[in-house]
Amino acid sequence: MHIFMPDEVLEIIRRLEAAGFEAYAVGGCVRDSLLGREPDDWDITTSARPEQVKDVFTRTVDTGIQHGTVTVLLHGKGFEVTTYRIDGKYLDGRHPESVEFAGNLEEDLKRRDFTINAMAYHPDRGLVDLYGGRKDLENGLIRAVGDPEKRFGEDALRMLRAIRFSGQLGFKLEDATRDAIKDMAPNLKKVSAERIRVELEKLLVSPYPERLRDAYYLGLTAVFLPEFDTMMDTPQNTPHHMYSVGEHTLHALMNIRADRILRMVMLFHDVGKPACHTTDANGIDHFKGHPAAGARITDEIMRRLKFDNETRRRVTHFVYWHEDRPAYKEASVRRLLSRIGLDYFPEMFEVKRADMLAQSEYLRQQKMDRLDYYIKIYKKQQESHECVDLKHLAVTGKDLVEVGIPQGKRIGELLQAALEKVLEDPDKNRKDVLLPYIVQRYKAPDALQGAGQQ
Repeated sequence: MHIFMPDEVLEIIRRLEAAGFEAYAVGGCVRDSLLGREPDDWDITTSARPEQVKDVFTRTVDTGIQHGTVTVLLHGKGFEVTTYRIDGKYLDGRHPESVEFAGNLEEDLKRRDFTINAMAYHPDRGLVDLYGGRKDLENGLIRAVGDPEKRFGEDALRMLRAIRFSGQLGFKLEDATRDAIKDMAPNLKKVSAERIRVELEKLLVSPYPERLRDAYYLGLTAVFLPEFDTMMDTPQNTPHHMYSVGEHTLHALMNIRADRILRMVMLFHDVGKPACHTTDANGIDHFKGHPAAGARITDEIMRRLKFDNETRRRVTHFVYWHEDRPAYKEASVRRLLSRIGLDYFPEMFEVKRADMLAQSEYLRQQKMDRLDYYIKIYKKQQESHECVDLKHLAVTGKDLVEVGIPQGKRIGELLQAALEKVLEDPDKNRKDVLLPYIVQRYKAPDALQGAGQQ
């Protein structure tokens, strides 16, 4: 068996060995190579101490020197080189109390999380696989190295990482590993929100985001995303649905492309439904007001998980507007584009389609026809550059001030009234049409009240 290694990785290994040390490629790069995938990065493990690595190479960065890691810079690229190590006791379930440098590769590999990540490769000596990682790759299994309870006791995040790798690779959790996660799930509360968020995002953009279901059944979401547990427990007894809110959410995730924002939107789009759940006299469930409630809850969750402000703003906006359904009328669709903002299209159509595909077959064709109509009008707007927002209106606040309208709140109200007129008829987006209309409205507001608001 031969693994192709970049020239820089070969050079690092050769130079370390020429200096009298051992060195191997290790971890994810070996796993991905065996799967026939191109690794995102290459990590090297070595018997050399950090200061010895720095002596061998001219350009290095102390990226994690307290844990034995030095980044070696070669030909404009960075490669992490880490000394063989043994982790001390994990007193907090997150970090080792100490790090001790090990004398051999075996000690280093046994501290790693899963068998598929505990393999090393040398260009001459070949694969070092002490824990059956290659066999687990062939069988599609995520298995902890050694005792799973010990591995998860060292770092509770490894439980969520197991789910994430399952989603990325389409692998099953090995039984003992799965049982240990179920038993130890509450320990995830020891892990920081930032680390949990990273794993959640990686799972969401994986080929199998629905593996979040495993996180639910094993008790992990109860710790970091209890709202999802509530969604899984909320039925949807309505002709439009065939799943609980949570199962509908998982199917919606499967129906949209692996874009970070879009996958998060689908995760949260119906998070407001449990709070808005009512059942009528006929036993039919309703969820009135759930988009607005969902946007508020989404904002709370994303703050709790330490998402950046721009991501949080964008996702909550999608959640708030995802069910906006205008009538079959061009002006109504233009108003949709104006309300939501062109920056959210055509992605909003992807959200709507994924949502529909996760519902029942009831009226599906009519729903799809309506969405196709929306898309048709959107494309027409894009091709014709029809005005749907104030920044493309033929008149500006400055124009209004120049004809004698004083600055203030009224300016904005008059421009909005002009925009409503243009949304109804894009051909009226002309200064010679809009300015007289605005002046007349300003001078006689009661006479024109509601004009352009059809």
